[in-house]
Amino acid sequence: MKTIQVKTESARYAVVCERGALSRLGGIVEKVRGCGEVFLLSSPRVWKFWGRAAARALRLPRERVVLFDDHEIAKRVSTVEGVCRKLTRARADRSALLVAMGGGVVGDVAGFAAACYLRGVRIVHVPTTLVAQVDSAIGGKTGVDLPEGKNLVGAFHQPAIVVADLTTLHTLPARQFRSGLYEVIKYGVIGDAELFRFLEHEMEKLLRLDTRSLEWVIERCARQKARIVSQDERESGLRQILNFGHTIGHALEALTGYKRFLHGEAVGWGMLGATQIAVEMKRLSERDANRFSSLVARCGQLPALPRVSSRALVRAIAGDKKSRHGRVGWVLPRSIGAAEIGVNVPDRLVAKVWRELPARYARTEN
Repeated sequence: MKTIQVKTESARYAVVCERGALSRLGGIVEKVRGCGEVFLLSSPRVWKFWGRAAARALRLPRERVVLFDDHEIAKRVSTVEGVCRKLTRARADRSALLVAMGGGVVGDVAGFAAACYLRGVRIVHVPTTLVAQVDSAIGGKTGVDLPEGKNLVGAFHQPAIVVADLTTLHTLPARQFRSGLYEVIKYGVIGDAELFRFLEHEMEKLLRLDTRSLEWVIERCARQKARIVSQDERESGLRQILNFGHTIGHALEALTGYKRFLHGEAVGWGMLGATQIAVEMKRLSERDANRFSSLVARCGQLPALPRVSSRALVRAIAGDKKSRHGRVGWVLPRSIGAAEIGVNVPDRLVAKVWRELPARYARTEN
């Protein structure tokens, strides 16, 4: 069992990474439960594979299980309201402990519900997707989307513990797993050259869900996320580096109504765009940019970019939650394993790279 500690100003908790941890979930949760009742929040898709095992481990009656849609398009305030109403009808009080089991959408919705319900109840995250295990379940960010942009309504609410069972990844559709790999690559680019080299050598093993490779990668990413969050809980400085690829990525998701791309796929395109911007600004070598784009291509083909004008893209970026006075501080790579935050990128350069991006990536795939 690998246990990683997160120490923020508001909370301290462990991230447990272990195959088979789901079978021990009852004992793990009991240590942080306190005197309140436990409620399981998940989705029908996750419940189909893992829900009954989790409910048995937690010894939960069905009335303390709350299921909701975990598609990105359902990550809305109305879904949070529905969850809170179900908790009310199940008589969840301020001592309640919520257990959120699922991917990023489940974690975001359940986490935001936990932050709001009765002005805050505790939550345990049990991430079942790669992107959630290496990224979204750690750090206390919660939120839901608006038609105008991604994660525009949310709160910081740290969990009591995070329990990642690698076994759950075996029920992921291949596309969902690849979507998580783009976030794994992100960690290599922004702060871990050794991880990036490992991915270059072991990508095919990861795509086959090789146990040892997966364990090494997930622990490596989780430790980096824990270190960053521990230093900057509320994204006032260093934590912004985790937004590499998210500037274009969030704009893409909003512009396509959250229906075309999985989150990691949009981030994949966003990282490619940010990397090319860094090359154009003479902040990154062509050699490192080619290594990065080649590794992204080896994960599998990204969904095609939509026919969106550069003006629409720039406007969507300006409306992102990270913008200040209509401007975004970009995260750009300097080399494999190092990135810089708060870079001002002219709109005309964003537009140029956007127009050229499909052709550049197509050359990499070939």
